[in-house]
Amino acid sequence: MNRVCSVFRQILNVFSRSEFEQLARKHGGERHARGFTCWDQLVAMLFCHLGRAQSLREICGGLALAEGKLSHLGIDGAPAKSTLSYANAHRPWQVYESLFYLLLDRCKEVAPKRRLRFKNALLSLDSTVIDLCASIFDWAKFKTTKGAIKIHMLLENQGLLPSYALITDAKTADIRPAREMTFAPGTILVFDRGYNDFLWFVTLTLQGVWFVTRMKDGTRYRVVERREVLRNGTVLRDEVIELGVDLRPYDIELDTPVLFRRIEVRVPDRHEPIVFLTNHLEFAASTIAAIYKERWQIELLFKALKQNLRIKTFVGTSSNALHIQIWTALIAMLILRYLQLKSQFGWSLSNLLAMLRFSLFTYRDLWTWLNDPFSLPEPLPDHQLSLA
Repeated sequence: MNRVCSVFRQILNVFSRSEFEQLARKHGGERHARGFTCWDQLVAMLFCHLGRAQSLREICGGLALAEGKLSHLGIDGAPAKSTLSYANAHRPWQVYESLFYLLLDRCKEVAPKRRLRFKNALLSLDSTVIDLCASIFDWAKFKTTKGAIKIHMLLENQGLLPSYALITDAKTADIRPAREMTFAPGTILVFDRGYNDFLWFVTLTLQGVWFVTRMKDGTRYRVVERREVLRNGTVLRDEVIELGVDLRPYDIELDTPVLFRRIEVRVPDRHEPIVFLTNHLEFAASTIAAIYKERWQIELLFKALKQNLRIKTFVGTSSNALHIQIWTALIAMLILRYLQLKSQFGWSLSNLLAMLRFSLFTYRDLWTWLNDPFSLPEPLPDHQLSLA
C-alpha cells in the first residue's frame, strides 16, 4: 500500500514552500517572527477558508485537534489565538498578494481556453462591496452607520481565472483603478455602467483596446451612420455615433473624431430594450450582445467567493488583517480552481470545498480521490487490522 500524507498537506503541495519563503523574505515577512513563521500563518488562514472556521478560536482549536498530523503540514503545532491575531495585524499582506499571482501563473498553465466567437482576449472588469460594522472597522467608514471595503477584480473569461485584484475603501469610484490599468492592444474589455467615462473610452480606443458596456440614459451623441438591421430581429438599432465630449481641456488633439457604436437590442422578459456602447465597429451586433452577456461570469465569481470562503466575516479588525484574510481567500479560490482543472470528476466549486472540508486530515491520495471521490480506499494490510 502506498503511504501518503494528509489531503491538506497534498493541497499545500500545489505550490512550493521554498517559493513562498522567498516571497516572505522579499517582503520582510519573517522579521521578528519569533518562531511563528509566514508559512505557519498561511496554513492557519487556509484552514480558516477550507475548514470554514468562523473565528480565531475555531482556527486554533481545529488545528490543535489534529496535533499529531500537523508535522506533515510543516508546522510544529497549533498557534495561540494571540499569536495568530498579532501576525494578521502586523505581517505584510503583500506576501500573500505575491503568492496569489504565483498561483495564477500555475493555473494558467493547465486552464483550457473556452471557445468564443473571436480570437481576442476577453476580460471582465467589475467590483464588489463587502459590508463591515462601522463601530468595529472604524478605519473603513462608508456611510454614517455603515463601513465597507471594495474588491476590484479583472476576470480572464477564456480560462475563467481572476487575473487582477485590488482592495480599496468603498468610497473609491470604480473608474479610478480602471484608469491606472494597462491592457494589450486587441484586448476586449466588458464592464457595466459604473465605469462610464468618455475620456477613458477615447483613451482605450487610441490604445487599440476594445470595450463593450451599456450606455447611460441621457448620454449626448450625434449619429454618423445608421446601419441596416433585420426587420423582425432582436437588434432594433445599430448606429455609428460620435459622443459629445470636449477633449480640449485634456490636451488631446485628434485628426479625425473617435467613433463608437450604439446598439439597441430587444431582450425577452424586459419591457425596455438594452442599449450597448462599444468602440468596435466591425463585430456583428449579435456578437457585441454576446460579449456583454459574458460579463455575468465575473458576477458568478463574486458570488462563489462570498458564499464559499470567509470574506464576509473576519477574524481580525485591522486593515492589515482584513487584507490578509481576503488575499488568502483568493489564494484558496485559485487552489480550488486548480484542483477542478486537474480533476477528471465534474466538481462544482461548492461541492469540492464541502467534500475537502470533511477530508482535510484524512490520509488518501489526493488525485485519486479527486478523480473518483466516492470509491472505497484501499484496505489496510491484515497486520494493521489486528487489535492484539
